[in-house]
Amino acid sequence: MASLPPGPPSSGTPHAHSHVVPRHPRLDPLADRYAARTHGMKTSEIRALFSVVSRPEVVSLAGGMPAVTALPLDAVGSMIGELVSGMGAQTLQYGSGQGDPRLRERICDVMALEGITDASPSEVVVTVGSQQGLDLVTRVFCDPGDVILAEGPSYVGALGVFQAAQARVRHVAMDDDGLIPEALEQALLECRANGDRVKFLYTVPNFHNPGGVTLSEPRRRAVVEIADRYDLLVIEDNPYGLLGFDREPMRALRARDAQRVIYLGSFSKTFSPGLRVGWVLAPLAVREKLVLATEAQVLCPPSLTQYAVARYLDTQPWREQIKLFTELYRERRDATLESLEALMPAGTTWTRPDGGFYVWLKLPHGLDAKLMQPRAVNAHVAYVPGIGFYADGSGREYMRLSYCYPEPDQIREGVRRLARVIEAELDLHSTFDAVDTGTFRAVRPAESPAETMVGPANSDRTED
Repeated sequence: MASLPPGPPSSGTPHAHSHVVPRHPRLDPLADRYAARTHGMKTSEIRALFSVVSRPEVVSLAGGMPAVTALPLDAVGSMIGELVSGMGAQTLQYGSGQGDPRLRERICDVMALEGITDASPSEVVVTVGSQQGLDLVTRVFCDPGDVILAEGPSYVGALGVFQAAQARVRHVAMDDDGLIPEALEQALLECRANGDRVKFLYTVPNFHNPGGVTLSEPRRRAVVEIADRYDLLVIEDNPYGLLGFDREPMRALRARDAQRVIYLGSFSKTFSPGLRVGWVLAPLAVREKLVLATEAQVLCPPSLTQYAVARYLDTQPWREQIKLFTELYRERRDATLESLEALMPAGTTWTRPDGGFYVWLKLPHGLDAKLMQPRAVNAHVAYVPGIGFYADGSGREYMRLSYCYPEPDQIREGVRRLARVIEAELDLHSTFDAVDTGTFRAVRPAESPAETMVGPANSDRTED
């Protein structure tokens, strides 16, 4: 199994009053006017691959795109057409900042499948995907310099939100059973000793993105107990919870603590990512602030997509459709694991997900997934380097493989190509390691020439 190390404890973020130095004033005459929060923003590792993975000759094991072609597209198209023709005056108009009441009722039905049976529609805020929900929660709770605890590795979209809020991320270690409670408690103690303000724990407990692991039942109890003991807010991000392959959905953290856990949900993985409909379940006082933040940001979530999701839940066999999705993803997961087992060179390890979209792979010692990426693309296979999932530059020996979109035969071919690239990298390392080139001195970019180190220079991360 691929291990999931936490990396260095934290990453710094510019203070709100720091000055943004213009880098290319001739190219961008407004460069010296940007807000401090824009300093350090980087292109997403995943978004940067879009132009590559769209090429037909490339097998993409990179993006986590759901298999929407498995939907009954004719039925969904007819449903949306009838919705507009019959309710156009409502579906094409402004709506409530909190979201459509009928949809909020149906969202409570969906959450009940994970043990959240006490939720009220009045506590639900509909969002433009769960990404907006995470952004709203972060805006409501975080000031510049606050600390957010997050699993290491962690979802790239969350790291981008936290960076934009000028919060500092401290990663907490994971293993095959998810977040390690002892590591969480140690992080809280160290933050307390350092005088850091920890605003919340951000966690993806089910079929983790990118780790592919699931928080075990004993650890769920332990995390909730630690949160209670340390007065810690928990943000539970759960887009994959209904996509388990071999068991019923696990009981959500929010089902265990209604006041200390804020729950983020999404229809992107169980229905359609293009509709961009998600939600936040939060205590009423928090809900009020989330609605105000929504109204300031987008006025209201789109009415048409909300009505479409509500009508889908009312009229279509959505539970059966989720089962179809899980069977499809299970087959693709199996093709991935079988191919990795058969083709990967010695020293390569990986996680074995029992749901969701992702496998987290660790390369043999000495290999760098970011440096290897251009050669992989040249071999017509794409993945996401691990550094995109850490806020502190860790993870170069890791990569995320996504099996949700390609057909099983494409997955097998993609893994075959990737294995060849890794083997070629190992051959290169073996060749050069066998040559005595002596030692050399490399200057760290952030240091003065006098502050040098022996050996190869360190490389910094690219975010997302």
